[in-house]
Amino acid sequence: MSNSERGFTLVEVLVAVVILSIGLLAVAAGSALVFRMLGQGKRTSRVSAVMVQQMETLRRQANSTDPRCTGLAAGTATPLPGYTSTWTITTVGNTRQIRLIVQYPTTRGTDVDTLRGVLECY
Repeated sequence: MSNSERGFTLVEVLVAVVILSIGLLAVAAGSALVFRMLGQGKRTSRVSAVMVQQMETLRRQANSTDPRCTGLAAGTATPLPGYTSTWTITTVGNTRQIRLIVQYPTTRGTDVDTLRGVLECY
């Protein structure tokens, strides 16, 4: 081969293909992680919405009675298919301590989140 011919050798092309392949595999692995994180974010948003909605329902119930908070009781609800909300209410002086547990489906089975809140009943 003379020095006037230009181009890449076979070895250079193979090295470039290997480097490109490694880069594409890294991008593919990263995108899989992003999709898992998006799914987790969606579940977390749903659970948060369920918890806020249930706490607001309990707050409205507490404010609708006279004297306040006399109608509150522990309970269970199914706000969405596969989701179960369970709450307990404990009286502490002029307040009600609420413990709200939401059980929900994940790709690996079932998970549980807990929210604690306090309602003032004076």
